[in-house]
Amino acid sequence: MGTAVVTGASRGIGRACAIELAKHGYDIVVNYVSNEAAAQKVVEEIETLGQKALAIQADTSDLKEVQAMFRTAGKTFESIDVLVNNAGVVDDQYLLMLPEDSLERSLDINIKGYFHCAQNAALKMMRKKKGCIVNISSVSSVVAIAGQSVYSATKGAVNAMTATLAKELAQYGIRVNAVAPGFIQTDMIDQIPEDQRQAHLKQVPLGRFGEAEEVAKLVCMLCSDTMSYVTGQTIIMDGGLSL
Repeated sequence: MGTAVVTGASRGIGRACAIELAKHGYDIVVNYVSNEAAAQKVVEEIETLGQKALAIQADTSDLKEVQAMFRTAGKTFESIDVLVNNAGVVDDQYLLMLPEDSLERSLDINIKGYFHCAQNAALKMMRKKKGCIVNISSVSSVVAIAGQSVYSATKGAVNAMTATLAKELAQYGIRVNAVAPGFIQTDMIDQIPEDQRQAHLKQVPLGRFGEAEEVAKLVCMLCSDTMSYVTGQTIIMDGGLSL
């Protein structure tokens, strides 16, 4: 099938996407920023599926590190066919208590990081006149949640970026879409106090949190020929939360 670069792939949605793409025949670049042991476990799991995998440490907010990651990926694999832009941060802060470092970190990783990776992936994909970029957004981009003004702003930017890049890159055979998950059962949800978890759960019409594997299946479908005429779209996957 080719090679997929998945950022923030050592855990959560990124990990699920890396494994699901491997199940569909992709070799995987497992990007991580700090947890090398967890990234290597993902590599090992992918290798048991019969696919090649390589863990590469890179802070996506740092352009030079992203460029180095894609250079290494280009030397290891014949092509880069898929990018899943997943690495991000959530740092809930109310406006009047918002520290500058939190603001800068969110903007750097959630927006600049996506641009850095998309730019470098597109340069590789243009050679084959084919490729797919899937940006992981969030239902917070369309639903107001108190304390998430910065996070929602960055994810709204991801949605806008997705549409514009889709129009720019279509001439090179590159499709760009986004998936906007709602409450997904990951480490982030596990860290929320139980009373808040139950309050969030009551807001979901389907009555449950989503699974990272469900998000991964949608991401994988967007990269398939089944969705070959779909580009520039943000698909909300939230169990009805935004209805």
